[in-house]
Order: sequence, then C-alpha cells, then structure tokens
Amino acid sequence: MAKVYGEFFLENGSKVVLRSPRWEDLDDLTKLINSLVEEGAPITMDRIITREEEAEWLAGRLSNIEKGRTIMVVAEVNGKVVGNSEINRLGGHQSHVGLLGIIVAREYRDRGIGTRMLETLIEEARKAGLKLLILDVLSTNTRARHVYEKIGFREAGVVPKMAHTREGYDDVIRMYLEL
Repeated sequence: MAKVYGEFFLENGSKVVLRSPRWEDLDDLTKLINSLVEEGAPITMDRIITREEEAEWLAGRLSNIEKGRTIMVVAEVNGKVVGNSEINRLGGHQSHVGLLGIIVAREYRDRGIGTRMLETLIEEARKAGLKLLILDVLSTNTRARHVYEKIGFREAGVVPKMAHTREGYDDVIRMYLEL
C-alpha cells in the first residue's frame, strides 16, 4: 500500500494526493514520461519509452525504495499520476548526497504541484539523513529553475552544451541545496 505524504486542492477543486509509487502506477508513469518526450519538454529523456522499459525502471525504483536508496513522491489527481519526483542516494563517500529529479504533466504545471512535491522530498530527505541535494536542469528550463531557486537551491556551475535537444545544444546547470 502506498504511503500518503499529503493532500491539497487545486484552484478548480481537484484533490492532489502526494504519495509513494506503487506497481499499479506503471501505465500512468509510462504515459507521463512519454507525454513530456512528445512535447519536447526540457528534460534529459529524448525518446519514447516502452512499457517494458518503464516496468524495468519502476521495478528498480521500488526495490531501491525498500533498500533506502531512493525516495519517490508521485502526484495523483483524479486517480491519475500527473507528476513524479525522486531522490536517489549516492554511494560511498557521497552517501550523504541525493540526486533529485522531478517531472509534471504539462496541463498540471504552474499549479503548485511541483513545489509541493519538492517540499515533500526535502522533508523526507532530511528524515533519511541526507545532507546535500543536487540536481541538473537545462538552462532553457527557466520555469523549473525559478521553482528550484524559490525552494532554496543555488547554482553550483554550468556545463556548456551538455544536452542535445530538438533546438540544438543546451547548457546544463548543476544546482544544490544544503539540508
């Protein structure tokens, strides 16, 4: 059974449930990532993912959650997953560091879902003993950068032309948050 981290309502009255993922989310998660690929969203994934590939990815994530290596929060609206976020703990001398990623479906952006998922992840990362969160964001993804900065992330540096997108090459910005 999924752990519920919180609930809130959108301006239209729809309830958003922030919870841990479950195997039954496979089809929604596949549709979510592929909708961002089709949109040409500024994310690192650049091709459509098969259900089998997503199943392999989700099985690995669910296993890593059990082992304490991954924290995941999905956003569900009307029984459908519309956002996914995660922190993956690094290993060895960097086991105090978590690598963060987040996606939200186009029609649910700018409604506070991403911010609430980030706040939940940060709270759970603190409980897990992490001391530093890092993330990479494309320089053209100004919406995401604004949210990260609002939460408290700071820019650590830029890797020029690290990502190849439909529009050409894009710089990748590494950001961090000390917990």
